[in-house]
Amino acid sequence: MILIVATFVIGCSTQEATTRVGPTPLPGSLTYGGKVVHSRYRPGTIVKNTFLGQFGYRVFERYVVQPDGTLRLTYQATGPDFLWD
Repeated sequence: MILIVATFVIGCSTQEATTRVGPTPLPGSLTYGGKVVHSRYRPGTIVKNTFLGQFGYRVFERYVVQPDGTLRLTYQATGPDFLWD
């Protein structure tokens, strides 16, 4: 019984504390490659970004301005490039 509890505790303590929740920035994203972008907008403001991604798909992103002025990626979707249809 003690071995099972010890294994569980060790397994929980080795999990990385900085696991990322949410979408991963793509090439073309405002925060791709660890870039830190500061915004002049109020905290909680939603900033939208659109760019042409891989294979000609349009990428739609939403960021939320954090209290320190940085942007956090909260939404990401891809679709056909409607600008040329």
